[in-house]
Amino acid sequence: MYKNTSHLLSLLAIGLSLCQAVLAASRTSPPSGAIVVRAGTSTSGEYKTVASAVAALPNDSSSRSIFIYPGTYNEQVYITRAGPLTIYGYTSDTMAYSANQVTIQASVPASTAGSNDASGTLRIHKNDFKMYNVNIRNNYGVGSQAIAISQYGSRVGLYACGFYGYQDTLYANQGTQVYLRSYIQGATDFIFGRQGYAFFGGNTIGVSGPGWVTASGRESNDGGSYVFDKNTIVLASGAASGTSGKVYLGRPWGAYAKVIFKNTVITAPMNKALWSVWNTGDERTSNILFAEYNTSGSGSSGASRPSFATVLSASQAASYTIATAVGSDYANWVDSAYLV
Repeated sequence: MYKNTSHLLSLLAIGLSLCQAVLAASRTSPPSGAIVVRAGTSTSGEYKTVASAVAALPNDSSSRSIFIYPGTYNEQVYITRAGPLTIYGYTSDTMAYSANQVTIQASVPASTAGSNDASGTLRIHKNDFKMYNVNIRNNYGVGSQAIAISQYGSRVGLYACGFYGYQDTLYANQGTQVYLRSYIQGATDFIFGRQGYAFFGGNTIGVSGPGWVTASGRESNDGGSYVFDKNTIVLASGAASGTSGKVYLGRPWGAYAKVIFKNTVITAPMNKALWSVWNTGDERTSNILFAEYNTSGSGSSGASRPSFATVLSASQAASYTIATAVGSDYANWVDSAYLV
């Protein structure tokens, strides 16, 4: 037996610190071959905007990357190229959205843009896309749908990113997609879409006003779903007054809405029902699955769920995984370092 307990504890503490230091890797220079974006640059071969860097990419099947130096980039970015693309943001800690130093922002409402998708600050209309450590914002605020990220691709991974909006922040509309160790903020239906196959893991979800975290628009009994595992729901900094008791996990935009929350910690002050109909007189609850497993935290205390909500057993919950959400081939395209 090791008798010097204090010495052992010291060694363990040092080991833990070393492990944390290794895990907290920085990314402060571009990977080999990456196109460089730098605000205000006058260096030949670099680009001042993300959109101009995207436009410079060849529309072929080659794998390409873009590295963005710190700054706030006021623009909308629309990505359609055929080949795989990875966008990297400058950061001191690749695993933490809180260390992000790159922001792409716009303030475009759907009412002006003509559609939800067209209002998006970042519009992903391609397969095989990854993005690390970039904040995406739509700053329009109250009054209209205003999308931060509009996602139409398959095999799309968003890692340690930040997505900020108010109504309809994250449009997970089509394709297979994962959101890992990121921050997602909004109030009204701020994670939504029609045909998305989406997995959300290890994220912080910030509620900035009364409303609904999700609005699944699933319209038929297909394989699509939104599966959440090990996320935390908090009251966002600067949240609107009167938010307490007026927040729900979701409401059904589509008649076959399918949303599963597993191992969720809720500290935001939710409505005790946790789940909502679409609207009074237009409930849309006959064919939905709104399910939870192992929900905890002060925000869920005293929950009184409606009859259309389901509390899963452990064995039932085990059937909702990243593989069932986005496909059994997920290991081929998801960055496993960000799984929790």
